[in-house]
Order: sequence, then C-alpha cells, then structure tokens
Amino acid sequence: MSINWFPGHMNKAIREIKELLPKVDLIIEIVDARIPYSSSNPVIEQFRGKKPWIRLLNKSDLADPDVTPLWQAHWEKQQGVKAIAVTSQRPEQIRSLIGLIKNILKGKENALGNVTVLITGIPNVGKSTIINILAGRQIAKTGNEPAITKGQQCINLNNGILLYDTPGILWPKIENVPSGYRLAATGAIKETAMSADDVAVFTVGFLMKAYPEQMKERFKLEELPEGEVDFLEMIGRQRGCLGSGGHIDFHKISNILLQELRNVIIGRVTMETPEMVERELVIVEQKRAEKAAKEAARKQKPLGDQPRHRD
Repeated sequence: MSINWFPGHMNKAIREIKELLPKVDLIIEIVDARIPYSSSNPVIEQFRGKKPWIRLLNKSDLADPDVTPLWQAHWEKQQGVKAIAVTSQRPEQIRSLIGLIKNILKGKENALGNVTVLITGIPNVGKSTIINILAGRQIAKTGNEPAITKGQQCINLNNGILLYDTPGILWPKIENVPSGYRLAATGAIKETAMSADDVAVFTVGFLMKAYPEQMKERFKLEELPEGEVDFLEMIGRQRGCLGSGGHIDFHKISNILLQELRNVIIGRVTMETPEMVERELVIVEQKRAEKAAKEAARKQKPLGDQPRHRD
C-alpha cells in the first residue's frame, strides 16, 4: 500500500522548514488527537535538534478521552517536549499557549523583544483555525479540504511572538502501513489518494476490535459479524446501499462509514495507542533491515554474477 499524494508545494515546504528551523526558537506541531503518531511529521523530529517542542493534540473533543492522556505522557518522556490536548471549541485553551511560549523562551528575546516560533502540521489538522485564535483575527484560510495553505508566511502576533506558518505537509514515504490507512480514514489526505473501500475495511477491522460496543450501538446490532466485509455488507443492506442486481454498493457504504467516523457519529475514538505503534514500528524496523540486507547482498555479488547486457 502506498499513498500517491505528495503535491509539489509540500516538497517545497519541507525544504523551507529545514532552512527555517535553525532560525526559530520553538516549534509548535499540531497533530490529530485521533491519530497522534500517524499525524506527526518525522521531518520535524529529524531536524528539530534540542529546540523546545510543543505538540498540540488538536480535535481532542473527537478523540477517546482515555487514550489522549496516554499520548501526552508518552511524548513528555522526551526532553523539551510539552504535549497539550486542545480543541477549537475551547479557544481559551489555545490562547493560553501565548503565556506558555513566553515562559519557555524567557530571556531568549531578540533585540526587538521578539521570539520566533514555527507552527506546522499535516493537512486538515486544524492549523489555520489555531493560528486565527492565537492572532485574535482572521489570518489563515480555513476549510475541511486538505492542503488549503500553499505558502509560508510570517505572522506578527503583536505580543512579542513572530509566528511562521507553513503549508500542511505529508512526507514522501509512509513506511508504517497502518498509518497510511489512519491518515485516509480521518481525512488528512485527499479521497482520490486511496481507495475508500480499502480504507473502510481497515477502519471497520480496527473499530470492531477496539470499540465493539460503540459499533453495536450505532448500527443497532446485537452481535458484530466476524469479518470486516461481512460488516460492510450488513450495514450496506441496512442503509439501502444496493447496486444493480441487489448487490451491495461497497463504495457508497464505505464513504458513509468514513463520514460517520469523521463526524463523530460513531463516537469518540482514537485509532492508535503508544503500545500499538511501538509494535508496528518493530515491524517497520524489520522490513528496513531486510531491505538493507538484500541491498548489501546485491552489491557484494561478484561481477561475473551480475546480469550481462548484449551490445
């Protein structure tokens, strides 16, 4: 599985972030509280150095309230990292960041009394709304479509903080396969990037295991079927999603299910825990090691064993 969506402006934004990071005093990264790991950009971690880092778990009102604190505790084990759960429904939470930033960076002001902050996040994570709340005015364009912000801008919050806004970016290769599905399920990438049917099957499989009671309640089921496809067939008939010959229209019911997930009609869910991700990253490392071993073996082959090309 691969995500075929890495617009040119995102590639440019990654280069700009790398160039900008040495000049900023603090990083604010906004992640989706429903998929904290999958929505966190490894580019930031790679180039952050020792800069203070505030991770905002946004949309916390959509996430499982029992799982969000697990992620906060997990991340705050890292030196210089503060993890805070926020929602745009409570703007006072977001405005309180101004005092926190000034406290963290006390004594690091430039000659004009300003500190410089980089704010970043993947598409559709709510970054523009947070910027507007911090600024107290409409600065950034907001919307439900991924990739609204196209270019970098510097915003003077007029309170001693210069805020550099960057476009919502993904990264060229998502090595952890489940992360790709989670990004698609929550609407972080455009719907054309992945098959809705595949994403729905993955999502149903997770929800039936992690949130069985919520699924039974939402879809009025006494028992859940054993398989994901069986579940989609069942609710497809329940909702009248039928195509020619009375067959289930899987694309239609898949889109309905994903919209209900995103609109919290199924309930507040978080699609990953720190423990779950740690297990997945073991698999990622194994695959990296296998790939590296194959590449090393290929390079060590004697020249006589290499394929010969005819002139």
